[in-house]
This record gives sequence, C-alpha cells and structure tokens, in this order.
Amino acid sequence: MLGMSVYLGTVSFTEHEKRLREMNSAGFQSIFTSLHIPENDASAYKDEVQQLGKLAQELGMELMVDVSPSALDNLGFTWDQAEGLLEWGISGLRLDYGISPKVIAELSQVMRIALNASTVTHEELSEMKAEGLRLEATEAWHNFYPRPETALDLADFIQRNSWLHDEGVRVMAFAPGDGQLRGPLFETLPTLEKHRHVSPLAASLELMKEAYVDKVLIGDPGLSETSLAQFKAYQKNIIQLRAKSFEQADPKALKMAGTLHTNRPDSARDVIRSSESRPAAMKSGSSVPAHYCAPRPKGTITVDNERYLRYQGELQVTKIDLSADERVNVLGQVIEEDKALLKYIGGNQQFELVWC
Repeated sequence: MLGMSVYLGTVSFTEHEKRLREMNSAGFQSIFTSLHIPENDASAYKDEVQQLGKLAQELGMELMVDVSPSALDNLGFTWDQAEGLLEWGISGLRLDYGISPKVIAELSQVMRIALNASTVTHEELSEMKAEGLRLEATEAWHNFYPRPETALDLADFIQRNSWLHDEGVRVMAFAPGDGQLRGPLFETLPTLEKHRHVSPLAASLELMKEAYVDKVLIGDPGLSETSLAQFKAYQKNIIQLRAKSFEQADPKALKMAGTLHTNRPDSARDVIRSSESRPAAMKSGSSVPAHYCAPRPKGTITVDNERYLRYQGELQVTKIDLSADERVNVLGQVIEEDKALLKYIGGNQQFELVWC
C-alpha cells in the first residue's frame, strides 16, 4: 500500500484537498497526519482534522494519526473513548512511549494501531499479545529522519522487519518526497539514509520488494509532477525513466525512444533491451547511420546503428558502465535519481523514457 503525509496548519485545507485527490488518483490509499495539537489552537485544529477524516472517507482512504495523551485530551477524548475518533473518519492511531500494553491491546480491538518499529521489543509484543493484541489490526511504523546522516541502514532495517513479520506484524516505512519538502531542514524525510535523494518511486519499490515493508508513506508534503506521473504509470505496471537527451543525438531516434517499450523476456545482465524497437526499425525501412558513438555509463540510452547488422535499431538502456562502441549510437542519459529504478525492469517489464 502507498500513502502520503499531511501536515495540518501548514497550508490551506483547500491545498491539502487538491493534493490528496491528485495522489489518490495515482494509487495512494493511506494518509498519515499528527494530532499533536497546540493547546491555544485546539478548536481550529479539531475542525481541520474532522475535515480531513471526512475527505478520507469520501476517497476511500485510511487515515492514521500520530497521537499522545495530551493531544487526545485537547480533542476531548481519553484512551477509553478513543473509539469515538472512528466517527471522524480516523482509521487508527500511531502510538509511542508511555502507553501500557493493556491499553494498546484494547485499542487494537476497535481500530488499527501502529507501534514504533525501531523500539518495540519481543517482551513488549509478548505482553501485548497476552493482553489480547489483535495482530490483524497491528502495524509497526518506522520513523523518518529529517537530518542527513541519521536515517537507518538497509541491512539492519531488513533484519528488523523480518523479525516483525515473524511476530505477525505488518511494517510501514517512509520514502522521501521531491516536490514541496518539509522544513526546517528541507533535506527530505526518508527512513533509510540511502533514499534521501533518490526517486520516491525507486525508494518505494526497494522498501516493498526487498525490505519486508508492507506500506510506504511519502514523508514529505509533496511529489513533483514528474514523480506523480511515475506513480500513476506504475499503477499500469509501467516504469517511467526520466532522462536527459544529448544535443548530438538524432531527433528521429529520440522520438522513437520516447514510446512505450518492453524489456525482452530473456533479460540481459548488462542492458535493458526493447522488444519493440528492432521490429519497428525494420518496418520503417530506414537505416540507422552511425552517429555519436560515445562511452555508455550506467543509465545511458542507446540505439544500435547499421554497423551492428541485424541488431540495427535496437534500443537499450545500460545497467552498468560500458565503453564506446562504433556500432552503438548514444541518445541520452537517465537522470541520477532514477538510476535506482533500472534494477526493477526485469524480463517482460514495460518501461517508458520521458525526456525532461
């Protein structure tokens, strides 16, 4: 599942609603927000939380909220009355320190609950289970890390998530945004340090496909238009690669490259090979003269020229650094943030090059 973060009180609710609708149309089904409410503004904040819950219900999205005892009190609730939040459109609560295993277990009987994935222990989980914790309503949420160099390492993260799965608990982690970033540092909000400046889609795919993560939330407030388009394309099982064309590239070849492609079923070690490109070149009846045969670092987009004989017209994207070849024309380069997406283009995977 994919989700997004909403930081109430930062922009108008109209702006929040616009972004929610856009991201929901791109496949996002979950919302995270905080109920840590300033006491002097509790009533206004309460109205906005209720608006958010109503919109979540309309869009069929879950709404998980970060909560503390004081925040509940400002809203007029206690732990015993927390079930009343369901009427506001709130699906569940993210819980942290200072809440007893008995209260957590009781809350899990009436709503979804999210524990701290990094700090919860086997002993604490065992105690919650003994108190009647409903595992199907329980998730473990990792934090995001605003300061560079403080986010988690992949190896330890995978080990932790594997253990949580063994305990019967689903896992959530944050991927960075690349549109409107959250202050005061504006350095993105990932769970893993390696994701701090990569494509939000690439980070999300690594979390879900390789790191035992069941739900990914975008930590920052927004995605760029091109990132949002990538998520929309991925809902159709298409991986979009944003790329820069080279001035020396043939315009006709660039146009051909910008169509939908499918990696061959016998996926190569070194390159992604378009199944459609050679047949399309043969059908056109035009030859591909040698032109700009340059070195091919990882992420280089190329087309085989007439010197490659029957391979003429084949479009490729390099997965490793390759040297120049007089039989291969160079067209452009996948942007740095999207190079991490290359490993997810396996056999029969559709991909699309978007010149930017």
